Amino acid sequence: MILLLFVNGGFVVAKRFYYGGQAVIEGVMMRGREAVVTAVRRPDGELAMDIKPLPGIAGERVRKIPLIRGIAILVEAMVLGVKALLYSANVSMEDEEGEEGGKLSTGATWGMMVGAMVGVVALFFLAPLFLTNLVSAHVESSIVFHLIEGFIRLGIFIAYLKLITLAPDVKRVFAYHGAEHKVVNAYEDGVPLELAAVKKYATAHVRCGTSFIFVVLIIAIVVFALIGRPSLGVMVLSRVVLIPVIAGFGYEVTQYGAKHLGSRLVRATLAPGLWLQKLTTREPDDSQIEVALSALRRVVEIEGSEEEAQEAAQASS
Repeated sequence: MILLLFVNGGFVVAKRFYYGGQAVIEGVMMRGREAVVTAVRRPDGELAMDIKPLPGIAGERVRKIPLIRGIAILVEAMVLGVKALLYSANVSMEDEEGEEGGKLSTGATWGMMVGAMVGVVALFFLAPLFLTNLVSAHVESSIVFHLIEGFIRLGIFIAYLKLITLAPDVKRVFAYHGAEHKVVNAYEDGVPLELAAVKKYATAHVRCGTSFIFVVLIIAIVVFALIGRPSLGVMVLSRVVLIPVIAGFGYEVTQYGAKHLGSRLVRATLAPGLWLQKLTTREPDDSQIEVALSALRRVVEIEGSEEEAQEAAQASS
């Protein structure tokens, strides 16, 4: 579950604001400057919408500090993602008459998330190290050792993505992921937020969490190679404590790439991450696109109204 938060998540670029969000159970969450809107399709086909102010986890000052801002924004994205998933899960438990089913408590959800985070660290950072260590006696070069570990980590990640796509529920989440990307691509291209206009856009996006994770896995190879080959205990510790640092670098690289798409080198660097999105997105149906459109329209409407009110107040003062 925790990995789905990141592969489905989107980030914002400093200065010019870009909307982003993530797919949830039968819905899409969209994050704006000041508000978060989660739109979910109820079992009876109607649309449920949750609108909340954006929590100030990553303030404006923090967003200006390289590396630190990436960590803060990732924490913010995880908090928002957990809340959106909890809301969508509870909506999906309603019956077709709108009656509530067994709700997931916030404590139970966070407990599952903590367990999932531990699993992610074990599977994607510790397991590759231990597997590589099995052949360490036959590898003299530290660089080769870390390259082997890095390729194993990438292999586990790709295999994981392929495996979870076998689940029907995950396939639907990934279709909503594709819908989220389509509407964001359309909005950034300046076209009307209407179904007919949005359908033609791609399901891939450069700021996608899938691309971010790919960048993180590549940066991890470089960072761990710089540490060298100390004792196994030290290497295990480094795979845990350096994750925030690597994530901070990954955020900066992803955002730089999003701002410099005119460069052939940047496009070539981002290409593998975009390719991986073929595993984490699916072509959505019209109903799923409408859900994503509803979420984005609402957050744009809310923040447009707020900006107009602020302008009116400044004009009258």
